[in-house]
Amino acid sequence: MESGRSTPGRAMVVRLAESLDLPLRERNDLLLAAGYAPAYPQSALDDPALAPVRAALDHILAGHLPYPAIIVDRRGDLVAANAALDLLTEGVPAGLLGPHTNVYRLALHPDGMAARIENLAEWSRHILERLRHELQRNPDDQLADLLAELDRYAPEEVLPPDHLGFAVPLRLRTTHGELRLMTTITTFATALDITIAELKLEAFLPADEATAAILTANATGLRP
Repeated sequence: MESGRSTPGRAMVVRLAESLDLPLRERNDLLLAAGYAPAYPQSALDDPALAPVRAALDHILAGHLPYPAIIVDRRGDLVAANAALDLLTEGVPAGLLGPHTNVYRLALHPDGMAARIENLAEWSRHILERLRHELQRNPDDQLADLLAELDRYAPEEVLPPDHLGFAVPLRLRTTHGELRLMTTITTFATALDITIAELKLEAFLPADEATAAILTANATGLRP
C-alpha cells in the first residue's frame, strides 16, 4: 500500500484509522481520500436518535450538583451546564455568556473570569497547552485562531526552578470566598457519531473543605 502497488479496501482503511487512533472526523476524511463513503455520521444534538445521550448528559449534570459541571464541543463552545456554573461566572458581562459561549475565552478574556483567577498565569498555561494538544490531534483552523487569541490574553510567566507541572487547582475569587477547584474531563469512549465523540464533560470538584462548603451553601441559597 505504501508503494502504491496495492489499493487498500474499505475495511483496511478503517483498521488503519483505528490503529492510528484518529478522531472520527479524520477517519471520514481518510475514507474519502481512499475513494470510500464516510462511515461515521455527524448528527445534530437535538436529533431524536441522540435522545438517550442527551438524557445521560442531563443526568450527569444534575447528579454533580452542588458542584459545577459543563459540556463543551471540540472548540470549547458551551453545550450545556448545571446551575452551579453561575457562581464561577458571577460578574461576567452578557457579551461573554449566553448560547455558544466559548469557555476558554470566558476563562481568559480580561472581561471574563481572568480578573478573579488568583493563579492566572499557571491556569492560562494549562488551558493553552490543552488547546495545543487538541490541535495536534485534530487540526482545525477555527481552534487555531482561538488559540492565537487566547495566547494574547495570557500573562507572561516565568516558571520557578521547582515547577512540577500544570497548576491544580484553579483558584477563583467569588463574593463568598475563594474557590479551589480540581477538574476532570469525561468523554464518550465508544461513540460512533462525530458529534458525541467530540463532546467533553468537565466537572469541577472542591480541592478543600472550605470550597465544598461554599458550593453547597450556594446551591441551597444559604451563605456560609
